Amino acid sequence: MIERAHELLGKVYGYSGFRGRQEAVVAAALAGKDALVLMPTGGGKSLCYQIPAVVRPGLGLVVSPLIALMQDQVAALEQLGLKARYLNSTLSYPQQRIVLEEVARGELDLLYLAPERLLQAETLDLLGAVKLSLIAIDEAHCVSQWGHDFRQDYLGLNVLRERFPGVPRMALTATADAATRRDILARLELNGAERFISGFDRPNIRYTVQAKTDPSAQLVRFLEGRRDEAGIVYAMTRKKVEATADALAERGFKALPYHAGLPGEVRGEHQTRFLREDGIVIVATIAFGMGIDKPDVRFVAHIDLPKSVEAYYQETGRAGRDGEPAEAWMVYGLQDVVRLRQMVEQSEADEAHKRIERAKLDALLGWCEVTACRRQALLEYFGDGLPESCGNCDICLAPPRTWDGTVEAQKLLSCVYRTGQYFGAAHVIDVLRGRDTAKVRQHRHERLSTYGIGEDRSVMEWRSILRQLLVQGYLRSEVQRFGALRLTSKSRGLLRGEDSVQLREDVAAKRQAKVARVSSYEPSPEDQPLWDALRELRSRLAKEAGLPAYVVFHDTTLKEMVRLRPESLEQLAELHGVGQKKLESYGAVFLELLADWQP
Repeated sequence: MIERAHELLGKVYGYSGFRGRQEAVVAAALAGKDALVLMPTGGGKSLCYQIPAVVRPGLGLVVSPLIALMQDQVAALEQLGLKARYLNSTLSYPQQRIVLEEVARGELDLLYLAPERLLQAETLDLLGAVKLSLIAIDEAHCVSQWGHDFRQDYLGLNVLRERFPGVPRMALTATADAATRRDILARLELNGAERFISGFDRPNIRYTVQAKTDPSAQLVRFLEGRRDEAGIVYAMTRKKVEATADALAERGFKALPYHAGLPGEVRGEHQTRFLREDGIVIVATIAFGMGIDKPDVRFVAHIDLPKSVEAYYQETGRAGRDGEPAEAWMVYGLQDVVRLRQMVEQSEADEAHKRIERAKLDALLGWCEVTACRRQALLEYFGDGLPESCGNCDICLAPPRTWDGTVEAQKLLSCVYRTGQYFGAAHVIDVLRGRDTAKVRQHRHERLSTYGIGEDRSVMEWRSILRQLLVQGYLRSEVQRFGALRLTSKSRGLLRGEDSVQLREDVAAKRQAKVARVSSYEPSPEDQPLWDALRELRSRLAKEAGLPAYVVFHDTTLKEMVRLRPESLEQLAELHGVGQKKLESYGAVFLELLADWQP
């Protein structure tokens, strides 16, 4: 059967060979074995279950929590000539009946379902009456309460082992640390499953974290020179999403808001435009999973902190799925630290779950403040490794300076103590800097020994020091007391001079250079007209078919057309990503355009 899998890979998908662990995963599924597959975003997880689902007799069942992802994958599979459908709330009742009838008649290769739909009794009964080739559980980290995106509906998926004995099950995710992986295996009852753990590294993504000063201005500086690129900007609140999208639109960017509070038709329109048009920037809430499968997202920007390293890794993983250079850019500041810790403490979760969330937040904050290669620290969090510095993160490219902040830290901690540990950051800094404010006079804090002892430093410098002391555990912010700062047991040694502390120096961000392209080929100025014409033709064909442009051909394929100038269908079929169905659908029209550019 592995020979049939290779044939399918070439003729249908247009790929010359499997990548990484793909072939081993496919072989295990073809042999009827259960599997846990951990593969980074863009690593080709979908092929791992799509190909064995088609090669093995029966219907391939795919469990996915994201409607948008179901729709994208089904559209792409149909373009390849495969018979795929989805069942979700976007379909009318008559449309759902048509899909169910196709399932009953055995006409489909793959069916995509949300877990809540799958677990309905009528759905399980229907599937029990047909032959299943494979069950793939995508975004499998959702089953784990250790994971960053736990979903209650996933807990019922252990029933699949009992209801469909002998059908190989495959749990797939891009984001799971060791504890989450153990939880996935236990909760899904994947006893004895093969484990395929690929590396977490996405070397094409440049990671950059900056101190937050003026996030709107910083974002605009980052986006300058990227007006023709697709990207995602994440913000913490719906209000901030809409304000950011409006501000970017006023500056000439094609920016659209996307959050759960918008009407469904507006969200749908904005997502469709993002998928099908070039240069669209989507601004979204960090809590909202978009399920984006767009390969040419060139950047993911965070103007607020996400909730965990896992969430950050998954969100930034939406950039550069095509393997081309991309950027993960983020600003964060003192208020992010305070707000996220407040969210943890004010949540309705039990204490055990709060401990997990606190640990995840602390890990993210610590990662933001690292002074060595950022990629090495990120991979280490997931139990992966990188033998040497990456050379493609902000720290490698511009190593931060550190300084002995012991004396300044003692001043700040003393001021928190002298003011009674009743006040937040703004007032403590006012006292340190000797400001004459109504609040200072009201509490007679101008009489304190710490009044004015930090007047030689700016507000931003003190906020940086305070942020780092919070991250390093010398201070905590009390939610129940409106963010009042309190000393921790760790503070004692520092105040007594028994300990010292090293701090990062926040440097004003310079205009960042665009990521250098490292792909094997980029269109030259002479080839630019042909490149533009090919993209325009692709957009027109995609619009006529109601598809995202990348479903017709990826950028990589168009670049090969520019470089190699195929003159026949046989030559075109040799290019990356040109399968038989796409050759039949689009080959002639692209060859006609290329002929106009032949010398």
